[in-house]
This record gives sequence, structure tokens and C-alpha cells, in this order.
Amino acid sequence: MALQLQPITFRFHQSPSFKLLRSHQLRSPTVSMASTIGVTSKESGKEKKPYMPPREVHAQKTHSMPPQKLEVFKSLESWAEQNLLVLLKPVEKSWQPQDFLPDPASEGFHEQVKQLRERTKEIPDDYFVVLVGDMITEEALPTYQTMLNTLDGVRDETGASPSTWAVWTRAWTAEENRHGDLLNKYLYLSGRVDMKNIEKTIQYLIGSGMDPGTENNPYLGYIYTSFQERATFISHGNTARLAKEHGDIKLAQICGTIAADEKRHETAYTKIVEKLFEIDPDGTILCLADMMRRRVAMPAHLMYDGQDGHLFEHYSAVAQRIGVYTAKDYADILEFLVQRWNVANLTGFSGEGRRAQEFVCGLAPRIRKLEERAQARAKQSSLLPFSWIFGRELQV
Repeated sequence: MALQLQPITFRFHQSPSFKLLRSHQLRSPTVSMASTIGVTSKESGKEKKPYMPPREVHAQKTHSMPPQKLEVFKSLESWAEQNLLVLLKPVEKSWQPQDFLPDPASEGFHEQVKQLRERTKEIPDDYFVVLVGDMITEEALPTYQTMLNTLDGVRDETGASPSTWAVWTRAWTAEENRHGDLLNKYLYLSGRVDMKNIEKTIQYLIGSGMDPGTENNPYLGYIYTSFQERATFISHGNTARLAKEHGDIKLAQICGTIAADEKRHETAYTKIVEKLFEIDPDGTILCLADMMRRRVAMPAHLMYDGQDGHLFEHYSAVAQRIGVYTAKDYADILEFLVQRWNVANLTGFSGEGRRAQEFVCGLAPRIRKLEERAQARAKQSSLLPFSWIFGRELQV
């Protein structure tokens, strides 16, 4: 899930407790990274130009974790087997997309599709835009597996490594893969959305990749995934609630089931960070502060449909307006994670670690105040077309 908020600059008075913060580092709690849309160049005459997808434009940093900390993750293999792999569900006991969809092999298939279309025909366009955005985010799963496999010490070195970290990443990917499959098929059967433009958006997004600023560092990587799993849990939970309000109980069940998966995955990633706080509190708090000083990049921030160069911002504005994922949720997630990891009560930090701790623990209230001011200054909404709903216009 994704959200683009109005730009905000953090401005705090200098004090010893904020030595970690330099003015150019204090960024908005908006959840997209600086990016540019590098679209496919049109051919000039017969000359063919190379394909250029939307891409990151910020400075990229790699391998920021000190090499000696690789041993931390090697030593956690047994712990991960006992604490992470047990959270995975056996395939034979897992739900599959077909459990929620009309059965194409049954004689009643066409009637089931007709009923699905009846349920969805009165659902507002703004809900469908957000549901499509959620589905596209899920469909970019190859990018997320790629990101996890950039992390030093936990990557799948062969593509079929027996290491616990690699087994977790592959099985997590397999579970997540069902989410986009299910939402994609449901949206297709509804007839309410332009699948061609949606499919183009997915292809653009996967081709663009993603650099969330995790720097091949599993400390940063698992903090990032903790945040993202919490965000998708909230988002899918809210689409479930709204689907129920709009009268589509089956769609509510679908979104709620996906949300439950995200919650289970959130549990796994937050357990990893909790363990890192236990064995390396100083290194972990510094990475948490570093991640939160950035703008947390939502997975689909390079979203593009071949037409709208600000598609992610516009989709996120609709999500904010209908209450699927909001500025408040961003601050709530940070506050939840700080409490989940008991950050305020941890001890044994270095001086730099204590300053990072103070920064992180005081950040959520500041984000809320700054966002309130930004929303008060926000411009009046305007109408913009969305290709996903055949060019119909929505308020953004």
C-alpha cells in the first residue's frame, strides 16, 4: 500500500539531544522517495531508442553494514528456524485464490460471475482505484524478493539455498504471491476496471525496481519490512471494512484474509528486529533512527501507467481521502513499532545510541503536528482522470 502526503520539512530547535539531525536530513513523513518518471522514448523515424523505465534519482549507497556483523545473522540461523519458519503455513493448509472465486469448471460459473458483477456494480470508483493500487503493489512481488536478496548475510546465494533466511524469503514470497493473484482475478471479473492499463502499470512498476535505501543492510531491511507489513495490514483491513459497507461481503472476506497474512508476516519481521535489539541494541537503534530520518519509500512509489507522471501521488491522495491509508496511519505505525520493540525502556546505549533513542521516541508526535499543519495548508482538491477506470475523473 502507498501514500503520498503534502511535502513537509521537519524544523526543530538545535539541542544536544538532536545532534543526530542535520537540517537537510530532516525530511517529511510522506511515504515516497524522490523519483523521476523516465518513460519509454518514442521512436524518431526508424531509430530505436533504449527502454528507460521510471527510476530512482537519489544517491544510492551499498553495503553499509560492517562485515563483522555478518556473524550476527549467521549465529541467528537456528533462532530463525524456530521463530520464523513456524509462522509459515503448510501449502496444503493454506488458502488459495480459487477458494474465493467463481469455479470455471462448474456449470454455475457464468451465474457466479454475474452475481459478482451485481455485487460490485454500485461500489464507487474511488474504492476501485485504491483496490487497484493495492493489487498493483502486490503484483510487484518480484521486486520485493529481489530487494530481500540484496541483504548481506541473509540473501539466497544460489536461488535454492537451504539457509533458514533463504527458506523464509522464498516461502514468504510464495505466500504473498497469492494476494496479487486473487485481487487481480476479482477485479478482472468485476468488469469495473481497465485491465489493459492496469497490466501496463504492473509491467512498468516491476521494470522500475525499487531502492528503499536499505543499503544491503539487513538491519535496515528488516526494519523496513516491519513497517511495510504493518502498513499493508492496515490498508487491506480498511479495504475489507469499506467493501463490507458497500455490500460486497465476499470482497470484504478477500481483503480481510489478505490482511491476516500481512499481520502474520508483520509478526515475523518485528520478531527479527526485536532479536537484533536484544543482541545489538546500539547498532539496531542507530539503524532505526537512520531509517526514520528518511522518507519511508512505499513499494509502489514509481507507479506509472504510461500517461500520468504523478500516478502514485494521485492514487495515494484518493487512499487518504477515503480512509484506506492516511497520514495518521504513518505516525501510528511508527508509534506501534517503538512500543513493540520497547525502545523507550531499553538501556545500554552509547551516547550516539541514546540520542537516536530520544529522536525515535519523540518522532511520532512531531509527525502528527507537522502533518496537521500541512493538511491545513493543503490546496483544494481537483478532478483528475484515472486510466484504471477508463479515464473517469476523481477528486485528488
